[in-house]
Amino acid sequence: MTNPHIGNTGINFDDEESRECFLAGLVIKSLSINTSNWRCTEELFKYLAERNIMGIYDVDTRAITRRLRQDGSLIGVLSTEGTKTDEELLEMSRSWDIVGVDLISGVSCKEPYEWVDKTKSDWEFNTNGGHEKNYRVIVYDFGIKHNILRRLASYGCKITVVPSTWPASETLKMKPDGVLFSNGPGDPSAVPYAVETVKEILGKVPVFGICMGHQLLGQALGGKTFKMKFGHHGGNHPVRNIRNGRVEISAQNHNYCR
Repeated sequence: MTNPHIGNTGINFDDEESRECFLAGLVIKSLSINTSNWRCTEELFKYLAERNIMGIYDVDTRAITRRLRQDGSLIGVLSTEGTKTDEELLEMSRSWDIVGVDLISGVSCKEPYEWVDKTKSDWEFNTNGGHEKNYRVIVYDFGIKHNILRRLASYGCKITVVPSTWPASETLKMKPDGVLFSNGPGDPSAVPYAVETVKEILGKVPVFGICMGHQLLGQALGGKTFKMKFGHHGGNHPVRNIRNGRVEISAQNHNYCR
């Protein structure tokens, strides 16, 4: 986290966007010892400890950010093994790379399921009343965010979420009105099986993709992806629609480009 003060609002479970927390570690500058938010149900350090997620604070995160902006993405190591030497830790970092690694298989669901929102959310996305038709949408889970599913459901869609390895033939048997290829982590070129699935579905039913899913669509249509120097992350990014000149504000979080 680049913002220096973390933990003051605590954790609330209504804002969780996946079935579990997939963090490998958290690096921050200052850990707040007090929480002050009416929605808070748990403190940050307790949340991480209960899930066996490593964290470290008192780190100059803004100095790290300046280094990354100059040199590009770098591999870091967090370790609780105090006996390791600096050289051993450096070797750990040299032996791993995000490029060419399939990360979506670790975050995707294992079996298909029907999406039902069990949270009592105050957010209302569609206020236009009833729906003339309930569309059946198949969602490939490459690391799907729950709010995407909530938005689809708010428009009357009946949603079935399937694993990243779900065969295209099984999807087509379900006769969906549309297929969504979801967001997800990692290198799009490291999951050729997902690209092949997209190819088999293209042209047979309407499709759309977000983030990872969008990049898989690009590969399926003949494009290639590459690792950006330091990724594109954060909120309040303006994007101009070149057809009408309008500018919309977007949130971005990706390390690869097509």
